[in-house]
Amino acid sequence: MSSADPRQQPLRIPALGVVALVGVSGSGKTTFARKHFAETEVLSSDTCRGWVADDQADQSATDDAFAVLYDVAERRLRRAKLTVIDATSVQPFARKVIVALARSQHVHASAVVLDLPLELCLQRNAARGGRKVPQEAIRQQHSDLRQSLDHLKQEGFRTVYVLDSEAAVAAARFERTRMAYDRTDDRGPFDIIGDVHGCADELKALLGELGYRRTDRDGAEVFAHPHGRRALFLGDLCDRGPATPEVYRTVVAMVRHNAALCLPGNHDVKLLRWLQGRNVRLTHGLDRSVQQFQAEPESFRNEIAAFIDRLISHFVLDQGNLVVAHAGLKESMQGRPTAGVREFCLYGETTGEIDELGLPVRVNWAEHYRGRALVVYGHTPVPSVRWRNNAVCIDTGCVFGGALTALRYPEREIVAVPAARAYFESPKSQHPGASEPTGPV
Repeated sequence: MSSADPRQQPLRIPALGVVALVGVSGSGKTTFARKHFAETEVLSSDTCRGWVADDQADQSATDDAFAVLYDVAERRLRRAKLTVIDATSVQPFARKVIVALARSQHVHASAVVLDLPLELCLQRNAARGGRKVPQEAIRQQHSDLRQSLDHLKQEGFRTVYVLDSEAAVAAARFERTRMAYDRTDDRGPFDIIGDVHGCADELKALLGELGYRRTDRDGAEVFAHPHGRRALFLGDLCDRGPATPEVYRTVVAMVRHNAALCLPGNHDVKLLRWLQGRNVRLTHGLDRSVQQFQAEPESFRNEIAAFIDRLISHFVLDQGNLVVAHAGLKESMQGRPTAGVREFCLYGETTGEIDELGLPVRVNWAEHYRGRALVVYGHTPVPSVRWRNNAVCIDTGCVFGGALTALRYPEREIVAVPAARAYFESPKSQHPGASEPTGPV
C-alpha cells in the first residue's frame, strides 16, 4: 500500500483494468473522478440509482443500481476498456465483488483511497445543496474504512494508493501503463518458429532457409536478417533433443541483439525451476537437458535462468491482428495479465480427465476460436501445420523426427526443415491408439 503526497511520482495504473475509488461520502470521489478520467470510464453507484429509480438518493434501488453498474463494468472490460468504479466501497463485501469482477475478466484491480479526515467529510456533506447522507452513516463508513486500510492488498487489489490529505488529492496525477504483452505498434515482419526442443542443427538450418545470416557481434554468433525481419520463438527450446544449451545460446544472442523475440514454454519453465535449484521430476526429456547443462559453467546456467525468468507469457502484435503464445490463447484472455492467462499460455486448457497415457486431456480451444487476431501457437505436436479458424499450430514435432516449422508473418507462408532423425520417441508412437489431444508434451 502506498500513501501518496504531492512529492510522489504519478500514480501508475494499467491502461486496461479496474480502478476502485474508495472513500466515505463527502470525500470527493466524484469530483476526483471527473478530474482524472473520461466521463464514459466512470461508473457511479449514485448515477446508476438515478437510472433505475429516477432518484440518486433512493436507497431502495441500491441492489438494482449495482446490478447495472457491474453488468456495464463487465461489458466494458470485455471490450478492453479501463473501468473506474465510483462507490464508497468501504466494506470488504463491496470490494470483494470488484476484485472478483477483475479476476473474471483477467485484469488487475487497483484501489485509490481518499482517506480524508472525518470532520472534513462531515463538513462537505453538510454543505451539499441537495442530498445529504446522515452523519451517523458517514461516521460508520469512516470506521469501516479505517479497519480496511491495512487489508486491501490481501483482498486482491494489485495496487493500492492512499491519498490522506487534501494536498495529496489535489496533487494526484495518473500514468496509464501499457502491459508488456501489448506490442500492438510492432508490425514485424516476423518469422514465428515452433517448438525447438534442443534441435540446434535444425534450428540453424531453418534460420538459413528463412534468410538469416550469421554475424559476429560483441564476440557472439548472431543470426540476423538482412532486411530486418525478426524471429519469434514460441517456447519449449529445451528437453529431449541433443543440444539444448546451443539452442539457448542461439536464441539468447538473437534476442539480445534485437533479431528475435521469445516466449516461454512449459518445458522452459520446468527447466528454470531446476536451474534455480528447486526439486523437479526429471521427466518428459528434462533429464537430457540437465545432463547437458551440468557440462556447462555455472555462469552460463545462471544466464539462462535469468533469461527464462524474464520471458512473458504472450504478445499481442500488429495492431491486435497477431497473437502468439506457446499453447495458444482464447480471445477473452488476449492482452490480459493474470496468472490464469499465463497458465493457459503455457499449458493450454484441460478437461480434468486422464487419457490412455496417464496424461491430462486437453481442450482443443482452437475449434471454438472466433477472434479477430490470428493466433500462432505450438505445444501440441501435429504431423503437419494445422489451421483451425483463425488459429494455427506450428509444432510439427521436430524432436520426434518430424520437422521444425516457421510461419512467415504477415505473408502467412510456411517454411520448414526436416529433422535429421528422431531424437526422442513420441508417447503416441508407443501407444498408437491414444486419443488426441493429450497432456503435457
